[in-house]
Amino acid sequence: MRETFSKFKVALALGVIAIFLTATAFARAGKQDFILHNKTGVEIHEVYVSPVSTDDWEEDVLGKGTLPDGESVKITFNDREKHVHWDLKIVDGKGNSIEWHDLNLIEIDELTLHYKDGKAWADVK
Repeated sequence: MRETFSKFKVALALGVIAIFLTATAFARAGKQDFILHNKTGVEIHEVYVSPVSTDDWEEDVLGKGTLPDGESVKITFNDREKHVHWDLKIVDGKGNSIEWHDLNLIEIDELTLHYKDGKAWADVK
């Protein structure tokens, strides 16, 4: 009986550890993470994502890379990020830029950017 109880305690402890590790892995990803799809017809050279509450675009999240037309990239956030509403700015190779404002990235998993006949829009999922 005592041996069965000890095995139960060990199994219970291992189960709790497994649940904690799984929850920790999911918690590392920011709730604002999303996939950005480029359907603009041009290669995107810079992408900026900044909280609505700031006037600074901060850093280019693409870094040294570009996002060709028809391609996608996952934009990730620090898991401690608390902002919900964000602005997005893209810049092409000629320095032309387009902005989208007040995007609720908690509710958006995918953002597809379009540009045609001088008009820009975004589809969200």
